[in-house]
Amino acid sequence: MKRILLAGAAGLALATGAFQGAPQAQTLRIATSAEATSADPQHYAAAPNSTLHDHVFETLVEQDARLKTTPSLATAWSRRDDTTWVFDLRQGVRFHNGQDFTSADVVFSLCRILNNETELAVSYSSIVRRLARVEAEGPHRVVIATRQPEPLLPADIASLRIIPAGLVPARPIAFSLEDKCAGAGQPWPTLAQFNDGAAAIGTGPFRMRRFDRSGVTELARNDDYWGEKPHWATVRLQPVTAAGPRLAGLLAGDHDIVEAPSTGDIPRLRSNPAIRLAVAPTTRLIFLQLDQREPAPFVNGGTGANPLRDPRVRQALSLAIDRKAIAERVMDGLALPATQFLPEGMFGTIPGLPVLPYDPARARTLLAEAGHAQGFSLVLHATNNRYVNDARVIQAIAQYLNRIGVRAEVDAMPSNVYFGRRARREFSVPMGGWAANAEETLLFFRTWMTSTDRARGLGGSNYAGWSNAAFDAAAVTAVTTMDDAERGRLLREASRIGLEQGPVVPIHFESAVWAFRRGLAYAGRMDQRTLAQEVRPE
Repeated sequence: MKRILLAGAAGLALATGAFQGAPQAQTLRIATSAEATSADPQHYAAAPNSTLHDHVFETLVEQDARLKTTPSLATAWSRRDDTTWVFDLRQGVRFHNGQDFTSADVVFSLCRILNNETELAVSYSSIVRRLARVEAEGPHRVVIATRQPEPLLPADIASLRIIPAGLVPARPIAFSLEDKCAGAGQPWPTLAQFNDGAAAIGTGPFRMRRFDRSGVTELARNDDYWGEKPHWATVRLQPVTAAGPRLAGLLAGDHDIVEAPSTGDIPRLRSNPAIRLAVAPTTRLIFLQLDQREPAPFVNGGTGANPLRDPRVRQALSLAIDRKAIAERVMDGLALPATQFLPEGMFGTIPGLPVLPYDPARARTLLAEAGHAQGFSLVLHATNNRYVNDARVIQAIAQYLNRIGVRAEVDAMPSNVYFGRRARREFSVPMGGWAANAEETLLFFRTWMTSTDRARGLGGSNYAGWSNAAFDAAAVTAVTTMDDAERGRLLREASRIGLEQGPVVPIHFESAVWAFRRGLAYAGRMDQRTLAQEVRPE
């Protein structure tokens, strides 16, 4: 991890020249690489949503550009014991509607997450369901008791955005898992109310002026903001999901900053005197999930036995993929080939592992040993507008699989279609991308690989349905282990089992790239978010 951080730091804010004249003085125009699915900050935990929501809403604890937890609406936090946390709240904060922020808003926000019927993929309720008690100790202190020890609670809390209790008629609300805070039949803010702006009220540095999922979303500076005031009076967020038109808009002066320019365009951008670049290493792992259902809908046409249930087959698919070639040729060097589930150096990773091997001969041998010497057929599903070069990456993977006799077809689609279908488990081999919001493998395992247990908030994105007792014994135990040394040992053991069993096939870690007009300064973020409050005049 130190190596990729140093590499990323070397690329941050590469000064390569100048436009004539400064950017528009008070309006910042950002072209995002994907659409936000909604203005509801408790709807779906996807990076495009977080980019939008982090302008308008805040959390008790926030993650900085390098994933370190820092104070936000909470000024400090501490533990009374292994399951009881105390958060002291910032005073003098007001919501965009003028209401004071208090502990009642925290309780309300967590209760609304439990009652949010439009939430996708248990994005936030999986965290809240792990809480036993949330109580206000006066207006500026919240006590949160967890059902079991939660070593990463502050990092988890950093994704739970706070909305005002005044969004619904006044009523007593007490946190309770059993009856969802007595929420049945009670009014709660709806997805439509967030999207039309009526409920899109936070404490953040910008106010929501207009949300347009596929068009321009407009934000206005919150001049009553408690923290440092952003430079920009107005921010325009416009999704442009194709890299070519995004870059063309930047060069034509229609955008001030764009996400994820095509990796093939980077050399000429570096030589363009009108452009600056920021490059940041990320924890975003691109990976395949291998369906364990019997039969699997997109394996052998959905009939017969599912070969993906055999670990020899799963290992064969991994061995068929040349990760170094993908990183160098498809990603144009802006990716780190995977050795495991997070970059080496993060907590819980195994030191000294080489890049996962490329050995098509061994892959064919394993297929034959598993009874599939003639191969089988499957469909790879992926986005074509969400991750860096995602359509090219999945096509390359399909070609590698075909070389070992696995007849792989590709069905790539826009992210706004893909994610809903994946959440409904419609795919057999989906390609995903996920960035950890803390430097620890526990988060990936808990979300993507542990056996699904919704009541405990485990395996919420385990769409493959994989379950392994030995893996769970290590990873699930780590979830509640407060001792760092022991948790690290358990996570390394879980990593070894996960790599041997292969239900998730790691491919590479993306680097995030931004291109912007001269006259601006932006350092980039490991979480790949583009935050206007961090973009400044040079």
